[in-house]
Amino acid sequence: MNTTSPHLIPLVEMTRGGTLENRHFGAVAVVNTRGQLVAQAGDPHWLTFSRSTLKALQALPFMQAKGHQQFGFGTEQVALMCASHNGEAMHVTTAQGMLEKAGLSYKALRCGCHVPGLFTLLDQAPPVGLQYDERHNNCSGKHAGFLAYCVQHGLSLDDYTEPAHPLQKAIRRDVARAVGMAPEDFKMGIDGCSAPNYALPLAKLAYGYARLASGTQDSEFGESFATLSTAMTTHPDLVSGTGRNDLAFMRAGRGDWVSKVGADGVQVIGSKSRGEALAIKISDGNKPALFAATVEVLEQLGWLDDAQRQELAPWRAREIINARGLRVGERLPVFQLGGASA
Repeated sequence: MNTTSPHLIPLVEMTRGGTLENRHFGAVAVVNTRGQLVAQAGDPHWLTFSRSTLKALQALPFMQAKGHQQFGFGTEQVALMCASHNGEAMHVTTAQGMLEKAGLSYKALRCGCHVPGLFTLLDQAPPVGLQYDERHNNCSGKHAGFLAYCVQHGLSLDDYTEPAHPLQKAIRRDVARAVGMAPEDFKMGIDGCSAPNYALPLAKLAYGYARLASGTQDSEFGESFATLSTAMTTHPDLVSGTGRNDLAFMRAGRGDWVSKVGADGVQVIGSKSRGEALAIKISDGNKPALFAATVEVLEQLGWLDDAQRQELAPWRAREIINARGLRVGERLPVFQLGGASA
């Protein structure tokens, strides 16, 4: 637990045989496009790393410089820049196309190589002899966009993930503008893909996504936000992939919800029509608890109709089923959103 913000509350409890087994603590912030906190649970200002929820905002320097137009990136390529993808064929093909448009080989990527998320994230055994490279990395689209920006501006490629690189300085500047902070106030860490990542108050992250979802209504980043959010909602399969939560949430949102998950228990969803976004963090990073809590926030905010409620029921995961199909416990939300406190 973050000792600088002790006001976390139980969000989800798991029982087995009617006895409490696990209690997952966290916080929720709901913020509008004016930066106003409209609902909360726990400490909405909890300082937490944004992880992969930051990706759409990390694309801002490239979008502001019209890089997507210069290199002929369509909505598929823009969506992949915001993705934490499965490394499926559609993702690898899109990443490869981005690199080719920038005149680069996949060997220029500095994101590292890991077993495709199609297997690790869905708890499936990879086939024997599976071959994969940096293009299969869940962050390859983000890094392909990074590289294209460097090509566009004549910047060095070998060190583009270094915090002192002009690209990363531009990202820090634009992310700060998007969330309403000063760049020097960010706490920096290195993400799993080797790029800098920033810790910020949960409410500031929600504010950034409320603005992202508002698209052209945003007076500062409007065209960039509109292109990014439209690409994400048009191609949620590229943003995530088969069996993933962002695909399910954005499909359920019917084009209105811009959804992005981050590692270790972070989820953000912005509503285009409402001009609001929720940001949630589960302190222990438990994914089933995170998704259950997210659906409950949507429920309490009144964002769900009956069809959406049914569609997202598997992500609420109220019943805990074992390998034999026996119902052995429950996973229940135990929080209530409150209005903004002074």
